[in-house]
Amino acid sequence: MYDTPLRRVAAIHDLSGFGRVSLTAAIPILNNMGIQTCPLPTAVLSTQTGGMTGFTFHDLTGEMDPILDHWQRLQLTFDCVYSGFLGNLDQVEIAERCIRDFLKPSGFALVDPVLADNGVLLPTQTLDMVRAMRRLIGCAHIVTPNLTEAALLLDEPYRPDLGPEDLKRQLVRLADMGPRQVVITSAPAYQEGHCASVAYDRTEDRFWMISSRWIDAFYPGTGDVFASVLVGALLQGDSLPLAVERAVRFVTRGISVTLTQHTVNTEGILLEQVLSSLSDREGFGQYTEF
Repeated sequence: MYDTPLRRVAAIHDLSGFGRVSLTAAIPILNNMGIQTCPLPTAVLSTQTGGMTGFTFHDLTGEMDPILDHWQRLQLTFDCVYSGFLGNLDQVEIAERCIRDFLKPSGFALVDPVLADNGVLLPTQTLDMVRAMRRLIGCAHIVTPNLTEAALLLDEPYRPDLGPEDLKRQLVRLADMGPRQVVITSAPAYQEGHCASVAYDRTEDRFWMISSRWIDAFYPGTGDVFASVLVGALLQGDSLPLAVERAVRFVTRGISVTLTQHTVNTEGILLEQVLSSLSDREGFGQYTEF
């Protein structure tokens, strides 16, 4: 029932009325890439929370299972289940249900474990959520932690100066927890003035690094933007390293363009000015194996 010629994604994220994060990042990116996005919202907020005060927050946990019940009656299935911010342990279980009951046999689940950054657990997250997230990534085909989240999931100290062999070891250990493919963002590039995203495919036992120049700016939602482009590129048939490279380049371009406009950083990157670049397929293939 309700077949579509398009790829279809179930996006488990919060919805912020202001700020380009979570669903307000994922929906325009995936739609622009020719993919239908079906939100399973975890919460509704007046604004994104990074650097903001006084925002409203309405938890939608109680609505999520009924939404899935209705989807089940409609016999909906998805080419990808893509989860981001989860606000409590019940939502982790609901995300597990969505992966288990709605994912096509040929599809994939991508879990972006939104837990921490820069060595610090987010205020909304707890160690119980970290433990639950370890279980959820066991249901995933692809996980996209940043360097801090990778350390938390592995119960290791956060080390921003990891050497290449230790970074590879983290990628392999995360893959051993269940996912076939692992991407770690905000990783060291071992090159002055650069940062990197690194990727590992357990089936091929291959590692890739995609570096970009370091831009001294912070915009909320760049992790959501990265993961959304990654989902879209994979659904378009790109290999893992090419999909990561497209995500890295898009985020870098978005930050660069936004910097020239002198906007308040809490608005996020100016997606509207760079969405057209998602169709750019020239000059890719700059990733390296390591």
